Amino acid sequence: MFKRFKKTTIAAAVIATAGLAGAAIAQQKTIAIGTGGTGGVYYPLGGAVANVLSKALPNTQATAEVTGGSVDNLKLIASGQSEMGFSMADAALDAFKGEDKFKSGKVPLRTLLVVYPNRMHVVTVEGTGIEKFSDLKGKRVSTGSPGSATEVMAFRVIEAGGLDKDKDLKRERLGVAESVNAIKDRKIDAFFWVGGVPTAAVTDLAATPGLKIKMIDHAELADKMNAKYGKLYSASNISKSIYPGMDKDNANTEVWNIIVTNDKMKDEDAYNIVKTLVEKKADIVAVHKEAESFSLDNQVQERSPVPFHPGALKYFKEKGIGK
Repeated sequence: MFKRFKKTTIAAAVIATAGLAGAAIAQQKTIAIGTGGTGGVYYPLGGAVANVLSKALPNTQATAEVTGGSVDNLKLIASGQSEMGFSMADAALDAFKGEDKFKSGKVPLRTLLVVYPNRMHVVTVEGTGIEKFSDLKGKRVSTGSPGSATEVMAFRVIEAGGLDKDKDLKRERLGVAESVNAIKDRKIDAFFWVGGVPTAAVTDLAATPGLKIKMIDHAELADKMNAKYGKLYSASNISKSIYPGMDKDNANTEVWNIIVTNDKMKDEDAYNIVKTLVEKKADIVAVHKEAESFSLDNQVQERSPVPFHPGALKYFKEKGIGK
């Protein structure tokens, strides 16, 4: 009888302990953050964001996930597999409206933070015969990996430049790191990549002995893109000091990046996340300087085609930023 009582007591204690542990686990919030490929800027920035959130927010574990980029991130949010994600504004607008790659349904997105501008790199090297945008015709060109916003914007740039993406190019679909390797091996002649500056993979190409990087100007195409897709793009510039071996500044196009979430995120959580990212910006800048743009000055609706989350708006209002 005593043995049975002892076993029962022990069993009850084990169950009670497990219950307490379960409660503790239940209180732990996990935040999956969709980023991009390892050769781009989303991934290191996402890692820094995850680290800052995990340290600053109680009972929170945030992780940066390697993905194909903006389109993948938006689909992961739609399916509930990610709580947050980086996206270019144009891809986010497509998801919000249920267009292009999101014709299966609208994604109920909300913007947490406008982060930094992405510059469209049209990259080649000496010896390919590509001097201007129209010279891409007939060449082997990567337009970005499937699931990336590089592909979305590249198609729009190509269209605005008067070329047919399917008929005029021998097209590959590679991420930035794979594109760099392919151009080094002379398997492609040029590639499109839209990202922050400097992008590590492009720096790697520019610093490769025996190769000289060339960036193709196309800033004049922004107006044509905006005429068709809405005011998302603007003319921009990559200084020749950004990548080794550039002879001149590159006149290109840019689009803003945003961090988005599902409209189901609680206002309190959105408020705390945005507050942390703005106020711990220095910790993120230490990983990549594009985080300098994680500032209140950039939190204007014109830079995000997706509405801000109410929790984000509450923090902006406290800081005197009107929407």
